[in-house]
Amino acid sequence: MSIPNSLTALRIILTPVFVILLFDESSFWKQIALLVYIVAALTDWYDGWVARKYGYVSRWGQFFDPLADKILSLAALFSFAYLNLIDAWMVWIIVVRDIIITSLRSYAEWTDRPIVTSKSAQAKTFGEYIVIYYILVLYVAGSVSFIKQDFRSLLDSLMHPQVLFGMLLLVTLSTIGTGIMYLFDNRKLLQELYARYFSHSK
Repeated sequence: MSIPNSLTALRIILTPVFVILLFDESSFWKQIALLVYIVAALTDWYDGWVARKYGYVSRWGQFFDPLADKILSLAALFSFAYLNLIDAWMVWIIVVRDIIITSLRSYAEWTDRPIVTSKSAQAKTFGEYIVIYYILVLYVAGSVSFIKQDFRSLLDSLMHPQVLFGMLLLVTLSTIGTGIMYLFDNRKLLQELYARYFSHSK
């Protein structure tokens, strides 16, 4: 297995480790969870860099790399919803969109017709990551006793439910918008998928 593919597999393996540590009552393990998430996220950047520099491109990697990214980010969002930090319905909208678009992109890559990510989709992903890191860092910081005591009012303000709702709502709306744009721009690919897998089943 090539280095990029190994790092992709590592990112998937680290995801449940992150979730288990985040749910631990100990502040120490929550801090380790933050570290694990950062390491997992860095593997995404590094495996992409290695693949581009040394030409390690495979269909396995083209399929699983974006899937591993979504698994990691959605695991964080579902964890936040379970902890009652954000509303689950917005997470489900993001999940449905990401499943559809990731499946479409994976099919396109598999058939040697890669889809170029639009600037708006990149902005949506960047915004989603910002929200995840914002919530994760502040949630972990709030579990540290001396930080919680000295900056309680600031943390409460930054983690106010309305603040988090507004941030995730923007991500959700951009998720819906970029999803519609993706489907419209790739309608021919959708028609091909329908013709190949569904039209004959009728």
